[in-house]
Amino acid sequence: MATATVPVELPELTKDELARYSRHLILPEVGEEGQRKLKAARVLCVGAGGLGSPLSLYLAAAGVGTLGLVDFDVVDKSNLQRQIIHSTADIGRKKLDSAAEKLEALNPEVKVVKHDTLLSSANALDILKDYDVIADGTDNFPTRYLVNDACVLLGKPNAYGSIFRFEGQASVFATADGPCYRCLYPEPPPPGLVPSCAEGGVLGILPGLVGVIQATETIKLILGKGATLAGRLLLVDALNMRFRELKLRKNPECPVCGAHPTVTQLIDYQQFCGLAPAKKEENAVKNGIPQITVTELKRRIEAGEDLFILDVREPFEYQIANIGGKLIPQNEVPQRLGEIDRDREIIVHCKGGVRSQRIAEFLKQSGYSEVVNVAGGILAWSSEVDATLPKY
Repeated sequence: MATATVPVELPELTKDELARYSRHLILPEVGEEGQRKLKAARVLCVGAGGLGSPLSLYLAAAGVGTLGLVDFDVVDKSNLQRQIIHSTADIGRKKLDSAAEKLEALNPEVKVVKHDTLLSSANALDILKDYDVIADGTDNFPTRYLVNDACVLLGKPNAYGSIFRFEGQASVFATADGPCYRCLYPEPPPPGLVPSCAEGGVLGILPGLVGVIQATETIKLILGKGATLAGRLLLVDALNMRFRELKLRKNPECPVCGAHPTVTQLIDYQQFCGLAPAKKEENAVKNGIPQITVTELKRRIEAGEDLFILDVREPFEYQIANIGGKLIPQNEVPQRLGEIDRDREIIVHCKGGVRSQRIAEFLKQSGYSEVVNVAGGILAWSSEVDATLPKY
């Protein structure tokens, strides 16, 4: 049974806390001792977004004594469909401030510690070391590998969750005898192969499902009760409402948690995931494709230059917001090359610049000599050129 290390001397419960947690106290598996363990526990939630919202709310309601939050983002209107800890009035505020306000209002007995920073190899060990359980609610591969490796090096259990479109995953990694995230995914996927939620979308309710599972696993780790997801990967299919389970085994050859680890300190995770920033002089080119800013594109359009602007988003996205050009969804491009003029410069764009980069590379390989990608896509156009253009 996987457990978290909590202080031997447990704090007493006040009269108000006895009343607040009465439904826990009458559970034999929790009782007064278990509630005191929760009060003594320190949990770090990495991310105050989709997963972090239900995760932190339920941990605060359950009486976890100290909740740490790591985030550096601000609340955007597009967050509100799933990040239920924030409200319309919070748009533009730091997520940390918005989340802390809601958690303290829900349970004033909980101490909220704000870490207003981007988690990195330089600060992760220092931040994570003071917590008993780490709950990973991040949405990118570099941070997932960073959190995993830091948890293994520090001996901290990692209540993991991830979401995309209608599907989610949950597990508990980095326990003493269980596997870690690298045992499941030894190598990250190639950059751009797995789109982000901003590119592929996510059902707003899904992070509620997965975040609550993470909170449940965290509480079980603190109480030392029940069977956690250590050694198991829970797969959630919200569209068909199916739950499947895969057995996971600790990889004896794992580079971080195996018998002879080769990763004994935190590394450059951007580089590990193939996302290392380009050198300054190469910023205008990515994988051989010139990058154009939205402001430069606007200037060239207004100058009347002969550009073939190719929008590779889906028709429903085009209806929400568009800047003109030929619409050919990315999956249809190979079959519709005849509609793309080889004698003109091709300017490819999408929502954020990921899909358009892939299509630009494909066009280059297909013999198109002048292909350019719009860095930042529609989102950048809305932020930097025309604020009336809807973001989605």
